[in-house]
Amino acid sequence: MFEYFYHEILRRTVVSFGSLFNEINIKHTDNSDNIKSVIKVPLSYGPTQKFLARLEQSPDLNKPVQITLPRMSFEFTGLTYDSTRKSTTTQTFLVKSPTDGTETKKVYLPVPYNMQFELSIMAKLNDDALQIIEQILPYFQPSYSMTLELLDVINEKRDVPVVLENITMQDDYEGNFTTRRVLIYTLRFNVKTYLFGPVSSATRDIIKSTAVGFVAGDSNSTTRDIVYTSTPRATKNYTGTVLTNLSKDIVATDTLITVSSAASIVKGVYLEIEGEEVYVTLVTGNVLTVERGRDGTTITAHTSGAQVKSITTADNLLIEEGDDFGFSGSIE
Repeated sequence: MFEYFYHEILRRTVVSFGSLFNEINIKHTDNSDNIKSVIKVPLSYGPTQKFLARLEQSPDLNKPVQITLPRMSFEFTGLTYDSTRKSTTTQTFLVKSPTDGTETKKVYLPVPYNMQFELSIMAKLNDDALQIIEQILPYFQPSYSMTLELLDVINEKRDVPVVLENITMQDDYEGNFTTRRVLIYTLRFNVKTYLFGPVSSATRDIIKSTAVGFVAGDSNSTTRDIVYTSTPRATKNYTGTVLTNLSKDIVATDTLITVSSAASIVKGVYLEIEGEEVYVTLVTGNVLTVERGRDGTTITAHTSGAQVKSITTADNLLIEEGDDFGFSGSIE
């Protein structure tokens, strides 16, 4: 049932979440509002309790306050399935490989999961914490979308919402005068990401024939079984076979086409002239009576010398993935 695969989606989401907050600065000013210092707030991954324990157990960290505090830390705290974004579990989609553009990759639709994060802001001065908070909150209303390349093997990029759920504040003011005072703001986020299963190579099979059975009848309750068979038919030449050339110019309204030689052309065949498909209804010498623009091809003018190519069963077998095709049908 299971096979090994690892797309690093969870890891990329964690790294991308942290990168949202790694360019935050605070400024200290004097009484005349002159800037005395600009401090880039350090950001680390880890639980808040470890940073607080380090502050309490290392007295030397209390001296250079601007280095130890303020600081921020974030932590991945949980993962839950999001049923509100559920899609069909058995549906797949096919994409061309971004490396060579030829191989087709198949993957099931992704599974929606929510990742919970906590961002902790630790500061000694409340003004420092408020500067940090005010640089974050305006971007979340209450969500902010970040674009992630979730699956690089197929170049799958998606906008992942980051939702700010709540904010709490803790002020450790109790204790004696030797205890360090730390203001802690905790922001809780919900990141709505997607997880993909294994990616495999795939080939798309073109339906070669389909049959539909039904019952036909009249008012006298006389019925008979009828089977309608439909087979895909090429609408252009794939083999490169050239039967002849036009010997006269034709315009879009012409239904009579004069060719150099109609010896290999018979009534009831399809031909291609510079991308336009025509159907031959009559052959008189080297003059063909045709129906123009069959199967949705564009009717255009063609000049003398244009190649007239055949469309045969050999071309039907070479219909390429993604091409349009027509149908030939029969009733039995």
